[in-house]
Amino acid sequence: RDLEGSYYLRQERDGLLFRPYEKEEKMKLQDSWIRDGVPPGFGKELFESDLDRIMDHVERATEMVPVLKNADIISIVSGPITYTPDLLIGPHQGARNYWTAIGFGTSVSVGLCIYLSECLFAVIPPFSSSVGYPKEERLAGRPTNRVSGVYELLKDRCSMGFHAGWEQPHYIHEPGDDSGYKPSFRRTNWFGPVGRECKLVMEGVGVIDLSPFGKFMVKGEDSHRLLDRLFANTLHMLTPRGRVYAEVTVTQTAPGEFLLITGSGSELHDLRWIEREVCDGGYAVSVCNVTDELCVLGIAGPKSRAVLQKLTDEDMSDTLAGVPLRTIRISYTGELGWELYMDMQKMSAVYEVLMEAGRDENIDNFGTYAMSSLRLEKGFRAWGAEMNCDTNPLEAGLDYFIKLSKPAEFIGKQALLEIRAQGLSRRLAFLTLHTDDIDPEGNESVWHDGEVVGNTTSGSYSYSTQQSLAFSYLPLHLTHAGQKLDVELLGQKYLATVTPEPLVLTEPTRTRLQKKQRSV
Repeated sequence: RDLEGSYYLRQERDGLLFRPYEKEEKMKLQDSWIRDGVPPGFGKELFESDLDRIMDHVERATEMVPVLKNADIISIVSGPITYTPDLLIGPHQGARNYWTAIGFGTSVSVGLCIYLSECLFAVIPPFSSSVGYPKEERLAGRPTNRVSGVYELLKDRCSMGFHAGWEQPHYIHEPGDDSGYKPSFRRTNWFGPVGRECKLVMEGVGVIDLSPFGKFMVKGEDSHRLLDRLFANTLHMLTPRGRVYAEVTVTQTAPGEFLLITGSGSELHDLRWIEREVCDGGYAVSVCNVTDELCVLGIAGPKSRAVLQKLTDEDMSDTLAGVPLRTIRISYTGELGWELYMDMQKMSAVYEVLMEAGRDENIDNFGTYAMSSLRLEKGFRAWGAEMNCDTNPLEAGLDYFIKLSKPAEFIGKQALLEIRAQGLSRRLAFLTLHTDDIDPEGNESVWHDGEVVGNTTSGSYSYSTQQSLAFSYLPLHLTHAGQKLDVELLGQKYLATVTPEPLVLTEPTRTRLQKKQRSV
Protein backbone atom coordinates (compact mmCIF):
# COMPACT_ATOMS: atom_id res chain seq x y z
CA ARG A 1 0.00 0.00 0.00
CA ASP A 2 1.55 3.31 -1.08
CA LEU A 3 -0.20 6.12 0.76
CA GLU A 4 1.68 8.87 -1.07
CA GLY A 5 1.02 7.36 -4.48
CA SER A 6 -2.56 6.54 -3.44
CA TYR A 7 -2.74 2.95 -4.69
CA TYR A 8 -2.27 -0.61 -3.54
CA LEU A 9 -0.50 -3.49 -5.26
CA ARG A 10 -0.71 -7.18 -4.40
CA GLN A 11 -0.17 -10.58 -5.94
CA GLU A 12 -3.11 -12.04 -7.86
CA ARG A 13 -2.31 -15.65 -8.88
CA ASP A 14 0.80 -15.36 -11.07
CA GLY A 15 0.31 -11.65 -11.74
CA LEU A 16 -0.13 -8.35 -9.90
CA LEU A 17 -3.34 -6.54 -9.06
CA PHE A 18 -3.06 -2.76 -9.15
CA ARG A 19 -5.78 -0.48 -7.82
CA PRO A 20 -5.60 3.32 -7.49
CA TYR A 21 -7.50 5.62 -5.14
CA GLU A 22 -8.46 8.53 -7.34
CA LYS A 23 -8.22 12.12 -6.27
CA GLU A 24 -11.52 13.78 -5.49
CA GLU A 25 -11.30 16.20 -8.40
CA LYS A 26 -10.90 13.32 -10.87
CA MET A 27 -13.53 10.98 -9.50
CA LYS A 28 -16.67 10.41 -11.51
CA LEU A 29 -19.54 10.49 -9.06
CA GLN A 30 -22.92 8.99 -9.84
CA ASP A 31 -24.97 11.80 -8.32
CA SER A 32 -28.20 10.32 -9.65
CA TRP A 33 -27.50 7.15 -7.67
CA ILE A 34 -27.24 9.20 -4.49
CA ARG A 35 -30.43 11.06 -5.31
CA ASP A 36 -32.55 8.32 -6.91
CA GLY A 37 -30.84 5.09 -5.94
CA VAL A 38 -29.00 2.49 -8.01
CA PRO A 39 -30.76 1.94 -11.37
CA PRO A 40 -33.10 -1.07 -11.30
CA GLY A 41 -31.43 -4.18 -12.67
CA PHE A 42 -27.88 -2.90 -12.27
CA GLY A 43 -25.69 -5.89 -11.48
CA LYS A 44 -22.14 -6.54 -12.53
CA GLU A 45 -22.03 -4.02 -15.35
CA LEU A 46 -18.83 -2.04 -15.83
CA PHE A 47 -18.11 1.50 -16.97
CA GLU A 48 -15.95 2.43 -19.92
CA SER A 49 -12.30 2.40 -18.87
CA ASP A 50 -10.32 5.63 -18.73
CA LEU A 51 -6.63 4.96 -18.09
CA ASP A 52 -5.64 8.59 -18.62
CA ARG A 53 -7.53 9.46 -15.44
CA ILE A 54 -5.33 7.21 -13.32
CA MET A 55 -1.94 7.62 -15.03
CA ASP A 56 -0.52 9.64 -12.13
CA HIS A 57 -1.03 6.62 -9.88
CA VAL A 58 0.32 4.20 -12.50
CA GLU A 59 3.53 6.21 -12.85
CA ARG A 60 4.05 6.27 -9.08
CA ALA A 61 3.53 2.51 -8.97
CA THR A 62 6.06 1.84 -11.74
CA GLU A 63 8.63 3.89 -9.84
CA MET A 64 8.03 1.82 -6.75
CA VAL A 65 7.84 -1.54 -8.57
CA PRO A 66 9.85 -1.25 -11.83
CA VAL A 67 8.65 -4.63 -13.18
CA LEU A 68 5.29 -2.98 -13.87
CA LYS A 69 6.81 -0.87 -16.65
CA ASN A 70 7.07 -3.86 -19.00
CA ALA A 71 4.13 -5.87 -17.69
CA ASP A 72 1.24 -6.76 -19.99
CA ILE A 73 -2.22 -5.53 -19.00
CA ILE A 74 -4.45 -8.61 -18.87
CA SER A 75 -7.72 -6.92 -17.91
CA ILE A 76 -9.14 -3.59 -16.87
CA VAL A 77 -12.04 -3.41 -14.45
CA SER A 78 -13.83 -0.06 -14.21
CA GLY A 79 -16.77 -0.48 -11.91
CA PRO A 80 -18.57 1.40 -9.14
CA ILE A 81 -17.45 1.37 -5.54
CA THR A 82 -19.44 2.57 -2.57
CA TYR A 83 -18.28 4.00 0.74
CA THR A 84 -20.18 4.26 3.98
CA PRO A 85 -20.58 7.90 5.12
CA ASP A 86 -19.21 7.00 8.54
CA LEU A 87 -16.85 4.49 10.14
CA LEU A 88 -18.35 2.17 12.72
CA ILE A 89 -16.57 -0.18 15.07
CA GLY A 90 -17.70 -1.84 18.27
CA PRO A 91 -20.78 -3.44 19.82
CA HIS A 92 -24.08 -2.87 18.04
CA GLN A 93 -26.96 -1.50 20.07
CA GLY A 94 -30.14 -3.56 19.78
CA ALA A 95 -28.53 -6.95 19.11
CA ARG A 96 -26.77 -9.26 21.55
CA ASN A 97 -23.21 -10.38 20.76
CA TYR A 98 -23.18 -8.46 17.49
CA TRP A 99 -20.11 -6.41 16.61
CA THR A 100 -19.28 -4.25 13.63
CA ALA A 101 -16.21 -2.98 11.78
CA ILE A 102 -17.62 -1.03 8.84
CA GLY A 103 -16.01 1.35 6.38
CA PHE A 104 -12.35 0.59 7.08
CA GLY A 105 -9.74 -0.44 4.52
CA THR A 106 -7.46 -3.44 4.66
CA SER A 107 -4.51 -1.25 5.66
CA VAL A 108 -5.88 -1.02 9.21
CA SER A 109 -7.34 -4.53 9.41
CA VAL A 110 -4.78 -5.86 11.90
CA GLY A 111 -5.36 -2.94 14.25
CA LEU A 112 -9.10 -3.40 13.96
CA CYS A 113 -8.84 -7.08 14.87
CA ILE A 114 -6.82 -6.25 17.98
CA TYR A 115 -9.26 -3.49 18.94
CA LEU A 116 -12.33 -5.70 18.48
CA SER A 117 -10.80 -8.58 20.44
CA GLU A 118 -10.03 -6.25 23.34
CA CYS A 119 -13.58 -4.89 23.16
CA LEU A 120 -15.03 -8.40 23.27
CA PHE A 121 -13.11 -9.53 26.32
CA ALA A 122 -12.73 -6.26 28.24
CA VAL A 123 -16.44 -5.27 27.99
CA ILE A 124 -15.39 -1.61 27.63
CA PRO A 125 -13.57 -0.45 24.46
CA PRO A 126 -9.95 0.33 25.49
CA PHE A 127 -9.56 3.59 23.57
CA SER A 128 -11.14 5.91 21.05
CA SER A 129 -10.08 5.55 17.43
CA SER A 130 -11.47 8.85 16.18
CA VAL A 131 -9.56 12.02 15.30
CA GLY A 132 -11.33 15.35 15.57
CA TYR A 133 -10.57 18.93 14.61
CA PRO A 134 -11.84 22.19 16.16
CA LYS A 135 -15.52 22.71 15.38
CA GLU A 136 -15.28 20.37 12.41
CA GLU A 137 -18.37 19.85 10.27
CA ARG A 138 -18.92 17.38 7.46
CA LEU A 139 -21.36 18.80 4.98
CA ALA A 140 -22.08 15.81 2.74
CA GLY A 141 -25.56 14.38 3.13
CA ARG A 142 -26.84 17.43 5.01
CA PRO A 143 -29.34 18.22 6.28
CA THR A 144 -29.85 14.85 7.90
CA ASN A 145 -33.28 13.32 8.36
CA ARG A 146 -33.10 13.91 12.11
CA VAL A 147 -34.41 17.44 12.50
CA SER A 148 -36.46 18.93 15.30
CA GLY A 149 -39.81 20.67 15.10
CA VAL A 150 -38.14 24.09 14.90
CA TYR A 151 -35.55 23.27 12.25
CA GLU A 152 -37.49 24.96 9.45
CA LEU A 153 -37.95 28.07 11.61
CA LEU A 154 -34.24 28.34 12.46
CA LYS A 155 -32.27 26.88 9.55
CA ASP A 156 -31.79 30.20 7.74
CA ARG A 157 -30.71 32.02 10.90
CA CYS A 158 -28.29 29.45 12.30
CA SER A 159 -25.03 27.74 11.65
CA MET A 160 -26.27 24.19 12.08
CA GLY A 161 -24.10 21.44 13.50
CA PHE A 162 -24.21 17.66 13.27
CA HIS A 163 -25.02 15.99 16.60
CA ALA A 164 -25.60 12.22 16.57
CA GLY A 165 -27.43 12.52 13.26
CA TRP A 166 -29.38 15.63 14.33
CA GLU A 167 -29.18 19.15 12.97
CA GLN A 168 -28.74 21.51 15.94
CA PRO A 169 -27.92 25.25 16.05
CA HIS A 170 -24.29 25.98 16.87
CA TYR A 171 -24.77 29.74 16.84
CA ILE A 172 -27.18 32.33 15.49
CA HIS A 173 -26.18 34.88 12.87
CA GLU A 174 -27.90 38.22 12.54
CA PRO A 175 -28.05 40.56 9.51
CA GLY A 176 -24.57 41.93 8.91
CA ASP A 177 -22.79 38.97 10.51
CA ASP A 178 -20.20 37.05 8.53
CA SER A 179 -22.15 33.81 8.26
CA GLY A 180 -21.31 30.39 6.86
CA TYR A 181 -19.02 27.55 7.86
CA LYS A 182 -15.46 28.87 8.06
CA PRO A 183 -13.30 26.33 9.89
CA SER A 184 -10.09 27.43 11.53
CA PHE A 185 -7.82 26.50 14.42
CA ARG A 186 -8.23 30.13 15.48
CA ARG A 187 -11.24 32.28 16.33
CA THR A 188 -13.29 32.89 13.25
CA ASN A 189 -16.74 34.22 12.31
CA TRP A 190 -18.53 32.43 15.17
CA PHE A 191 -16.63 34.31 17.88
CA GLY A 192 -18.68 37.54 17.94
CA PRO A 193 -22.14 35.94 17.70
CA VAL A 194 -21.32 33.45 20.47
CA GLY A 195 -20.31 36.30 22.77
CA ARG A 196 -23.63 38.00 22.02
CA GLU A 197 -25.49 34.83 22.95
CA CYS A 198 -23.59 34.37 26.22
CA LYS A 199 -24.55 37.91 27.20
CA LEU A 200 -28.15 37.17 26.27
CA VAL A 201 -28.30 34.20 28.66
CA MET A 202 -26.38 35.92 31.47
CA GLU A 203 -28.44 39.13 31.36
CA GLY A 204 -31.74 38.33 29.65
CA VAL A 205 -33.38 35.16 28.35
CA GLY A 206 -32.50 32.74 25.57
CA VAL A 207 -34.00 29.63 23.99
CA ILE A 208 -32.03 26.65 22.68
CA ASP A 209 -33.04 23.52 20.77
CA LEU A 210 -31.89 20.52 22.84
CA SER A 211 -33.83 17.85 20.95
CA PRO A 212 -30.73 15.72 20.19
CA PHE A 213 -30.60 14.63 23.84
CA GLY A 214 -30.93 10.86 24.12
CA LYS A 215 -34.19 10.03 25.90
CA PHE A 216 -35.28 6.64 27.31
CA MET A 217 -38.38 5.51 29.21
CA VAL A 218 -37.81 2.75 31.77
CA LYS A 219 -40.93 1.06 33.14
CA GLY A 220 -41.74 -2.05 35.13
CA GLU A 221 -41.79 -3.66 38.53
CA ASP A 222 -37.98 -3.95 38.62
CA SER A 223 -37.26 -0.43 37.43
CA HIS A 224 -36.12 0.79 40.88
CA ARG A 225 -33.86 -2.24 41.32
CA LEU A 226 -32.40 -1.82 37.83
CA LEU A 227 -31.56 1.85 38.32
CA ASP A 228 -30.09 1.13 41.75
CA ARG A 229 -27.78 -1.34 40.07
CA LEU A 230 -26.85 0.97 37.20
CA PHE A 231 -26.32 4.28 39.01
CA ALA A 232 -23.71 5.21 41.60
CA ASN A 233 -26.22 7.76 42.90
CA THR A 234 -28.57 9.72 40.65
CA LEU A 235 -26.41 10.76 37.70
CA HIS A 236 -23.50 8.50 36.84
CA MET A 237 -23.22 4.96 35.54
CA LEU A 238 -19.82 3.37 36.13
CA THR A 239 -17.91 0.56 34.45
CA PRO A 240 -16.89 -2.54 36.43
CA ARG A 241 -13.43 -0.89 36.73
CA GLY A 242 -14.95 2.17 38.42
CA ARG A 243 -14.71 4.50 35.43
CA VAL A 244 -17.45 6.88 34.30
CA TYR A 245 -19.49 5.10 31.65
CA ALA A 246 -22.19 7.77 31.37
CA GLU A 247 -23.82 10.82 32.91
CA VAL A 248 -27.61 10.59 32.82
CA THR A 249 -30.38 12.70 34.32
CA VAL A 250 -33.05 10.49 35.93
CA THR A 251 -36.59 11.77 36.50
CA GLN A 252 -39.43 9.72 37.96
CA THR A 253 -42.55 10.45 35.91
CA ALA A 254 -44.87 7.99 37.71
CA PRO A 255 -44.49 5.12 40.19
CA GLY A 256 -42.15 2.62 38.56
CA GLU A 257 -41.66 4.84 35.50
CA PHE A 258 -38.54 6.88 34.77
CA LEU A 259 -37.35 9.24 32.08
CA LEU A 260 -33.58 8.98 31.47
CA ILE A 261 -31.82 11.78 29.56
CA THR A 262 -28.30 11.64 28.21
CA GLY A 263 -26.16 13.66 25.82
CA SER A 264 -26.75 13.47 22.09
CA GLY A 265 -23.53 11.64 21.32
CA SER A 266 -24.21 9.03 24.01
CA GLU A 267 -27.67 7.89 22.93
CA LEU A 268 -26.91 4.39 21.59
CA HIS A 269 -23.79 4.05 23.76
CA ASP A 270 -25.88 4.38 26.94
CA LEU A 271 -28.92 2.52 25.63
CA ARG A 272 -26.81 -0.54 24.80
CA TRP A 273 -25.37 -0.55 28.34
CA ILE A 274 -28.81 -0.36 29.94
CA GLU A 275 -30.24 -3.07 27.67
CA ARG A 276 -27.29 -5.33 28.41
CA GLU A 277 -27.84 -5.05 32.16
CA VAL A 278 -31.59 -5.68 31.75
CA CYS A 279 -30.83 -8.88 29.84
CA ASP A 280 -28.00 -10.11 32.06
CA GLY A 281 -29.90 -9.38 35.27
CA GLY A 282 -33.28 -10.67 34.13
CA TYR A 283 -35.06 -7.48 35.18
CA ALA A 284 -38.82 -7.21 34.59
CA VAL A 285 -38.69 -3.84 32.86
CA SER A 286 -39.20 -2.33 29.43
CA VAL A 287 -36.72 0.15 27.99
CA CYS A 288 -37.98 2.34 25.16
CA ASN A 289 -35.91 4.83 23.18
CA VAL A 290 -38.12 7.92 22.78
CA THR A 291 -35.40 10.22 21.45
CA ASP A 292 -37.15 10.86 18.13
CA GLU A 293 -40.61 11.28 19.67
CA LEU A 294 -39.75 13.82 22.39
CA CYS A 295 -38.28 17.20 21.55
CA VAL A 296 -36.65 19.58 24.01
CA LEU A 297 -36.52 23.35 24.29
CA GLY A 298 -34.23 24.90 26.86
CA ILE A 299 -34.99 28.36 28.22
CA ALA A 300 -32.39 30.09 30.37
CA GLY A 301 -31.47 33.46 31.83
CA PRO A 302 -32.55 35.75 34.68
CA LYS A 303 -35.70 36.73 32.76
CA SER A 304 -36.75 33.16 31.89
CA ARG A 305 -39.15 32.87 34.84
CA ALA A 306 -40.88 36.10 33.86
CA VAL A 307 -41.48 34.75 30.35
CA LEU A 308 -42.86 31.44 31.54
CA GLN A 309 -45.13 33.06 34.12
CA LYS A 310 -46.99 34.75 31.28
CA LEU A 311 -47.93 31.37 29.86
CA THR A 312 -49.09 29.39 32.88
CA ASP A 313 -50.49 29.83 36.35
CA GLU A 314 -49.45 26.31 37.27
CA ASP A 315 -46.19 24.88 38.54
CA MET A 316 -45.40 23.99 34.92
CA SER A 317 -45.51 20.25 35.50
CA ASP A 318 -48.23 19.41 32.95
CA THR A 319 -49.02 22.02 30.28
CA LEU A 320 -47.74 25.20 28.71
CA ALA A 321 -49.99 27.30 26.50
CA GLY A 322 -52.33 24.33 26.31
CA VAL A 323 -49.65 21.89 25.13
CA PRO A 324 -48.97 18.83 27.33
CA LEU A 325 -45.31 18.80 28.33
CA ARG A 326 -42.92 17.97 31.10
CA THR A 327 -40.56 20.54 32.61
CA ILE A 328 -37.33 19.96 34.49
CA ARG A 329 -35.76 22.81 36.47
CA ILE A 330 -32.27 22.45 35.08
CA SER A 331 -29.95 24.21 32.65
CA TYR A 332 -26.48 23.23 31.47
CA THR A 333 -25.71 26.94 31.24
CA GLY A 334 -25.71 27.16 35.04
CA GLU A 335 -28.25 29.99 34.88
CA LEU A 336 -31.92 30.09 35.91
CA GLY A 337 -33.59 27.81 33.42
CA TRP A 338 -35.83 24.93 32.46
CA GLU A 339 -35.89 22.12 29.94
CA LEU A 340 -39.30 21.63 28.32
CA TYR A 341 -40.10 18.16 26.95
CA MET A 342 -43.00 17.72 24.54
CA ASP A 343 -44.23 15.80 21.53
CA MET A 344 -42.15 16.58 18.44
CA GLN A 345 -45.25 17.67 16.51
CA LYS A 346 -46.03 20.36 19.12
CA MET A 347 -42.57 21.86 19.29
CA SER A 348 -42.97 24.68 16.78
CA ALA A 349 -46.19 25.83 18.45
CA VAL A 350 -44.55 25.98 21.89
CA TYR A 351 -41.49 27.72 20.45
CA GLU A 352 -43.55 30.44 18.78
CA VAL A 353 -45.59 31.00 21.94
CA LEU A 354 -42.38 31.34 23.98
CA MET A 355 -40.87 33.83 21.55
CA GLU A 356 -44.03 35.92 21.52
CA ALA A 357 -44.31 35.87 25.32
CA GLY A 358 -40.69 36.99 25.67
CA ARG A 359 -40.83 39.84 23.18
CA ASP A 360 -40.70 42.52 25.92
CA GLU A 361 -37.74 40.72 27.50
CA ASN A 362 -35.90 40.67 24.13
CA ILE A 363 -35.88 36.89 24.08
CA ASP A 364 -33.72 35.31 21.37
CA ASN A 365 -32.07 32.03 20.38
CA PHE A 366 -28.69 30.70 21.40
CA GLY A 367 -26.71 27.65 20.34
CA THR A 368 -24.41 24.94 21.60
CA TYR A 369 -21.21 27.02 21.29
CA ALA A 370 -22.54 29.52 23.82
CA MET A 371 -23.82 26.74 26.08
CA SER A 372 -20.38 25.13 26.05
CA SER A 373 -18.69 28.38 27.03
CA LEU A 374 -21.18 29.00 29.85
CA ARG A 375 -20.93 25.47 31.25
CA LEU A 376 -17.14 25.68 31.33
CA GLU A 377 -17.24 28.98 33.27
CA LYS A 378 -19.43 27.21 35.85
CA GLY A 379 -17.03 24.29 36.13
CA PHE A 380 -19.51 21.77 34.72
CA ARG A 381 -17.91 18.58 33.43
CA ALA A 382 -18.85 17.04 30.10
CA TRP A 383 -19.04 13.33 29.41
CA GLY A 384 -16.59 12.30 26.72
CA ALA A 385 -14.20 15.04 27.81
CA GLU A 386 -13.69 15.45 31.58
CA MET A 387 -15.25 12.07 32.30
CA ASN A 388 -15.25 8.90 30.23
CA CYS A 389 -14.40 5.22 30.37
CA ASP A 390 -10.74 6.10 31.07
CA THR A 391 -11.40 8.34 34.09
CA ASN A 392 -12.85 7.63 37.52
CA PRO A 393 -15.28 10.01 39.22
CA LEU A 394 -12.96 10.77 42.13
CA GLU A 395 -10.17 12.20 39.98
CA ALA A 396 -12.82 14.00 37.91
CA GLY A 397 -13.99 15.87 41.01
CA LEU A 398 -17.39 14.17 41.04
CA ASP A 399 -17.19 12.93 44.63
CA TYR A 400 -20.30 14.92 45.55
CA PHE A 401 -22.37 12.98 43.01
CA ILE A 402 -21.19 9.50 44.05
CA LYS A 403 -22.72 7.68 47.02
CA LEU A 404 -20.38 4.91 48.06
CA SER A 405 -22.48 4.32 51.20
CA LYS A 406 -25.45 3.42 49.03
CA PRO A 407 -26.78 -0.01 50.14
CA ALA A 408 -27.21 -1.28 46.59
CA GLU A 409 -24.24 -3.00 44.95
CA PHE A 410 -24.07 -0.71 41.94
CA ILE A 411 -21.76 -1.53 39.04
CA GLY A 412 -18.22 -0.38 39.78
CA LYS A 413 -18.76 0.10 43.52
CA GLN A 414 -16.04 -2.28 44.71
CA ALA A 415 -13.57 -1.01 42.14
CA LEU A 416 -14.21 2.58 43.22
CA LEU A 417 -13.72 1.67 46.87
CA GLU A 418 -10.33 0.21 45.93
CA ILE A 419 -9.41 3.32 43.95
CA ARG A 420 -10.27 5.50 46.94
CA ALA A 421 -8.23 3.29 49.28
CA GLN A 422 -5.19 3.35 46.97
CA GLY A 423 -5.36 7.11 46.52
CA LEU A 424 -5.22 9.21 43.38
CA SER A 425 -2.22 9.99 41.22
CA ARG A 426 -3.86 12.78 39.24
CA ARG A 427 -6.82 15.12 39.43
CA LEU A 428 -8.82 17.33 37.11
CA ALA A 429 -7.70 20.95 37.31
CA PHE A 430 -9.28 24.18 36.07
CA LEU A 431 -6.98 26.43 34.03
CA THR A 432 -7.11 30.04 32.89
CA LEU A 433 -4.93 30.94 29.91
CA HIS A 434 -3.39 34.05 28.41
CA THR A 435 -3.78 33.63 24.63
CA ASP A 436 -4.30 35.83 21.58
CA ASP A 437 -6.82 34.72 18.92
CA ILE A 438 -6.82 31.03 19.78
CA ASP A 439 -8.54 28.99 22.48
CA PRO A 440 -8.05 25.43 23.71
CA GLU A 441 -10.57 22.88 22.49
CA GLY A 442 -9.28 19.73 24.19
CA ASN A 443 -6.39 17.26 23.75
CA GLU A 444 -3.70 19.95 23.82
CA SER A 445 -0.45 19.16 25.65
CA VAL A 446 0.16 20.73 29.07
CA TRP A 447 3.83 21.42 29.90
CA HIS A 448 5.78 21.98 33.11
CA ASP A 449 9.56 22.31 33.42
CA GLY A 450 10.10 21.16 29.84
CA GLU A 451 7.99 18.02 30.14
CA VAL A 452 4.45 17.13 29.09
CA VAL A 453 2.52 16.52 32.32
CA GLY A 454 -1.03 16.22 31.03
CA ASN A 455 -3.51 17.23 28.38
CA THR A 456 -6.54 19.46 28.23
CA THR A 457 -9.92 17.74 28.07
CA SER A 458 -11.98 20.68 26.83
CA GLY A 459 -11.66 24.44 26.56
CA SER A 460 -13.33 27.62 25.45
CA TYR A 461 -13.26 31.39 25.68
CA SER A 462 -15.00 32.89 28.70
CA TYR A 463 -16.94 35.95 27.57
CA SER A 464 -17.86 36.75 31.19
CA THR A 465 -14.24 36.98 32.35
CA GLN A 466 -12.54 37.76 29.01
CA GLN A 467 -10.00 34.93 29.02
CA SER A 468 -9.50 31.38 27.78
CA LEU A 469 -10.39 28.41 30.00
CA ALA A 470 -9.61 24.72 29.99
CA PHE A 471 -9.88 21.58 32.06
CA SER A 472 -6.84 19.31 32.34
CA TYR A 473 -5.81 16.18 34.20
CA LEU A 474 -2.57 16.82 36.08
CA PRO A 475 -0.36 15.07 38.66
CA LEU A 476 -1.57 15.89 42.16
CA HIS A 477 1.44 18.06 43.02
CA LEU A 478 0.60 20.39 40.12
CA THR A 479 -3.08 20.93 40.94
CA HIS A 480 -2.85 23.55 43.69
CA ALA A 481 -4.25 27.03 42.99
CA GLY A 482 -1.73 29.40 41.46
CA GLN A 483 0.40 26.69 39.83
CA LYS A 484 1.93 27.97 36.59
CA LEU A 485 1.94 25.76 33.50
CA ASP A 486 2.04 26.05 29.73
CA VAL A 487 -0.56 24.84 27.25
CA GLU A 488 0.63 24.17 23.72
CA LEU A 489 -1.62 25.58 20.99
CA LEU A 490 -0.53 25.33 17.35
CA GLY A 491 3.06 24.76 18.38
CA GLN A 492 3.24 27.75 20.72
CA LYS A 493 3.18 27.54 24.50
CA TYR A 494 0.77 29.84 26.34
CA LEU A 495 0.95 30.59 30.05
CA ALA A 496 -1.76 28.88 32.10
CA THR A 497 -2.65 29.09 35.78
CA VAL A 498 -4.47 26.54 37.94
CA THR A 499 -7.51 28.43 39.22
CA PRO A 500 -10.15 27.54 41.83
CA GLU A 501 -13.41 26.61 40.16
CA PRO A 502 -15.96 27.72 39.26
CA LEU A 503 -14.84 30.95 37.68
CA VAL A 504 -18.48 32.11 37.54
CA LEU A 505 -20.92 31.00 40.23
CA THR A 506 -24.09 29.22 39.14
CA GLU A 507 -27.39 31.07 39.48
CA PRO A 508 -28.61 28.91 42.43
CA THR A 509 -25.35 29.55 44.29
CA ARG A 510 -25.53 33.30 43.64
CA THR A 511 -29.14 33.36 44.83
CA ARG A 512 -28.29 31.52 48.06
CA LEU A 513 -25.40 33.87 48.79
CA GLN A 514 -27.60 36.91 48.16
CA LYS A 515 -30.26 35.58 50.56
CA LYS A 516 -27.62 34.86 53.16
CA GLN A 517 -26.17 38.35 52.85
CA ARG A 518 -29.61 39.93 53.18
CA SER A 519 -30.35 37.90 56.29
CA VAL A 520 -27.08 39.07 57.85
